[in-house]
Amino acid sequence: MSRIRARVGHCVALYRKPAYSPRQHLANDTAILDAVAARLARRGWRLTRWAEDDLVSAPPPPADLYLNMCQGARASERLLELERSGATLINSPLAVLRCHRHRLAALLAHGDVEFPRTVIVPTRPSAAQARAVAAFGAAGTAGAGTADRVVWVKRGDVHAERPSDVVRARPEELDVALAGFAARGIELAALQEHVPGPVIKFYGIADRSFFRYYDAAAGPAAPAPALDERSLRSLAFRAARRLGLLVFGGDAVLAAGGRPVLIDLNDWPSFAPFREAAAAAIARFADRYARAGVAA
Repeated sequence: MSRIRARVGHCVALYRKPAYSPRQHLANDTAILDAVAARLARRGWRLTRWAEDDLVSAPPPPADLYLNMCQGARASERLLELERSGATLINSPLAVLRCHRHRLAALLAHGDVEFPRTVIVPTRPSAAQARAVAAFGAAGTAGAGTADRVVWVKRGDVHAERPSDVVRARPEELDVALAGFAARGIELAALQEHVPGPVIKFYGIADRSFFRYYDAAAGPAAPAPALDERSLRSLAFRAARRLGLLVFGGDAVLAAGGRPVLIDLNDWPSFAPFREAAAAAIARFADRYARAGVAA
């Protein structure tokens, strides 16, 4: 749906809470938002910076555009109120909430996005947990022998805050893995089927003006991996559209035959390996989006 703004000029950059940017990601997440904001300033935008923690106590000032890197539920709920009043946000807080794993798994379980079998379970012992653990123990990784069966256990709300938020376990180790999450106060976990193959990290913008990827094991400096880029693009943009994301990144596995399978999708990643090019593309997109709107 197109929309026309009579006045454009004030942009609020909403910075991610440090807890959601573990280790080096804090500096990288800040850097990409700084870089986009600087480019918008050169286009004539007036800028205000606002921290995610500040949203708990007060809404941000009125603006024509909000660059939203917040990930927490409390901040997103506050921003939903802002969006309902007609504010323009990149990304929408609703799309951000859809990236939380307990929602992501449900949204991608059916349809045209290839996504491994993923079940959300309580971390504390229950009948639902027992059924899920038993099911993964019986099925394991498709085509794998008993010794090769692997299940990924991931925190079921926001994305990983530390390495222990994503663990690899054999089916017989699931009880222990889930207990470890429960001991840390994490109430839900995602059990995800392991898909063998190299992991590809990708980054994109909804208008398709920017799309980059690299082999996670080789790193972004290595030669581009041999793959069907059209298939990877198609998967990435279908998934982003399903969630309503405008600026996004994620991970896919090249399964048997080179078929890409999505294993994770994130709202506004750091774009660290491609920061300069990404910042320029995001700023162009944001400027157009705020002025006239684009179809996502």
